[in-house]
Amino acid sequence: MRNKKFMTLADVLSKVKKAPIVDFDPKKDRMLTVHFDLLGQELSEDVFSDTATFSKWVEAKRVNAGAKFGMGGYDEYREIYSRSEHFNGTEPRRLHLGVDIWGPAGTAIYAPLGGAVHSFKNNDNFGDYGPAIVLKHEVDGLIFHSLYGHLSVSSLEGLEVGQLVEKGQRIATFGNYDENGGWPPHLHFQLIKEMGDYNGDYPGVCKLSERGVYLTNCPDPALLIEF
Repeated sequence: MRNKKFMTLADVLSKVKKAPIVDFDPKKDRMLTVHFDLLGQELSEDVFSDTATFSKWVEAKRVNAGAKFGMGGYDEYREIYSRSEHFNGTEPRRLHLGVDIWGPAGTAIYAPLGGAVHSFKNNDNFGDYGPAIVLKHEVDGLIFHSLYGHLSVSSLEGLEVGQLVEKGQRIATFGNYDENGGWPPHLHFQLIKEMGDYNGDYPGVCKLSERGVYLTNCPDPALLIEF
């Protein structure tokens, strides 16, 4: 067994029983793997530049596949972020740092582990997170955070910094595109080791030149996803 002093987050979370983040029964429900790294005739700029059209496209993909949810996107390069000036610049941000779970607005979200509310905020720039919640966790002496973005506005009601959250507790719901930053309904789920000075926010998309730095601080969210 590895010395506890040198245990990584992956080591610790591999031994912890997690609660499902969304209602999903692997015995009867299907999860569709969704990627946005390649653009073509099906997913073109004409589709993703209009939020209503983009939402219908995502929903049709899920429904036609007979899937309850679509999921994917960690460490994925996505040109779809060109739809928002929030991600553009001399070197645009295009590398996705979390996992997206796509499904109907109003879908319930649950805390995979117990913790406390670190921060929350409505990041209401077009293309941003919209309402987001950050939880702080401590497991075997390791402190880390989980971020939940593109929520409903009502998800922020009654929250307080430091408020305790139990494993499996319902904490939020997927927001509609008119309140979630202008995206098809989904959850952006991200792990973050060090939050720095961020509150209710943390970059969910980075520059390709900064990939190593951000992926080190934001490990694969699959470590905390269990169905």
